[in-house]
Amino acid sequence: MAQRAVLIFSVVSGQQNNTGRARGEVAAMRNSRRDFLQCGAALAAGAMGGVRAAVAESLAGREIVSQGSATVRVPTMKFGKVEIGRLVMGCNPFNGYAHFNASYSSAMRDWYTPERVCAVLHRAASFGINALNFTYKGHSPEGWTRFIEEGGAMHMIAYDSTDEDPVAVAQRLKPLALHRQGEVVDVAWRNGKMDSIRDWCKRARDAGVLVGVATHKPEVIAFIEEQGWDLDYFAGCVYNRTRSEPEWRKTLNGELLEMPLEIYLKSDPERMYKVMRQSRKPCFAFKILAAGRVQEGGVEQAFRTAFSSLKPIDGVFVGMFPLIRDEVKENAEIVTRVLAGV
Repeated sequence: MAQRAVLIFSVVSGQQNNTGRARGEVAAMRNSRRDFLQCGAALAAGAMGGVRAAVAESLAGREIVSQGSATVRVPTMKFGKVEIGRLVMGCNPFNGYAHFNASYSSAMRDWYTPERVCAVLHRAASFGINALNFTYKGHSPEGWTRFIEEGGAMHMIAYDSTDEDPVAVAQRLKPLALHRQGEVVDVAWRNGKMDSIRDWCKRARDAGVLVGVATHKPEVIAFIEEQGWDLDYFAGCVYNRTRSEPEWRKTLNGELLEMPLEIYLKSDPERMYKVMRQSRKPCFAFKILAAGRVQEGGVEQAFRTAFSSLKPIDGVFVGMFPLIRDEVKENAEIVTRVLAGV
């Protein structure tokens, strides 16, 4: 695997400039996008303290810088009454949801303090990423609050997995848009209780926000479209990772892999992209990089596949973990390049 110069950056705790934003220097190193995954796998055999020590060592003396580039501005799409970047910041890494293994999730939780959530949001905004897929968990709320207090501006596309009234959720978060979480929807689908999801959507409509449904299953979007639900958008995981055990055994010729909720089949994305193309509503594809499983060299192609498969009114949610390299800048550059037809 060819190596190339990359950027490592992070926030040094307690050091801020007059605006409260992180400042500091960016150190160049030679590394690969997947080095941290490989490192995490090796450390998994040891104590989790080893992971924390590795994280702390890699952060020493470095900060996130928020300066963007005048030539890198993520292209936009119409969403409701506003324009948002077609690359939307995902929130899973903020809350330690790696969807890879326990070691990687723990490292994300250790690294993503509220200060770093805030700094990464500033970094994203500097490249024209002006929307965040948000959930009220982990360090996301405090990081978001700091970002707003420091003058940051982003549109919130929130998802709800709670039993709380969606009107109350919307009143608390004040999002641009709110959708029912994909795993909740998929359980309802499996149990034949989609009426509960439709009722949730009706209540969310009363909150005066854009209303959506997320899912990992293309057939769910097709069903809702056929039924003519009152929705504004869909969010779809391009990998169907919520198949039931019988479904996985059928798909895998009787076998069942470890971590069945984290199986990613290469044949899945096209099925989700197809149903998104057929929908007249804006759609957001997520996990287009298979939660970090896409190999180095295949990242840009995954973005190209996504945007060539989606409609011009569609976007992607992508979580970013800039511990090893500046994934925020890299992803913004890729999306800008791809949508410019370069």
